[in-house]
Amino acid sequence: MYQYIAIAAYCVVLFLTLRDIRIFRRTRLASYRKGALKGLVASTVILAGIILVGINAELGLVIVFIGLYINRKGVRENVFNDATTQERLWGKTDIE
Repeated sequence: MYQYIAIAAYCVVLFLTLRDIRIFRRTRLASYRKGALKGLVASTVILAGIILVGINAELGLVIVFIGLYINRKGVRENVFNDATTQERLWGKTDIE
């Protein structure tokens, strides 16, 4: 069960990282570049946590939560003006 929680966290972080990469490529805003780099570091830490969950569940989940803390959202510019929720989810921006 703990393995599934860790894998779900990994998938969420990877999705948000890919979204930040897409927004950065479209807008060239530095805050999204930093967010994508933090996401890469966080996904690596979470992957280590996934491996550790098989050995020691509590320690592995602590490592996963540390990775989620690393991936926390920082200050970002507003790039969504008239976008719907689905467009925001996929990273569509109003700034080109």
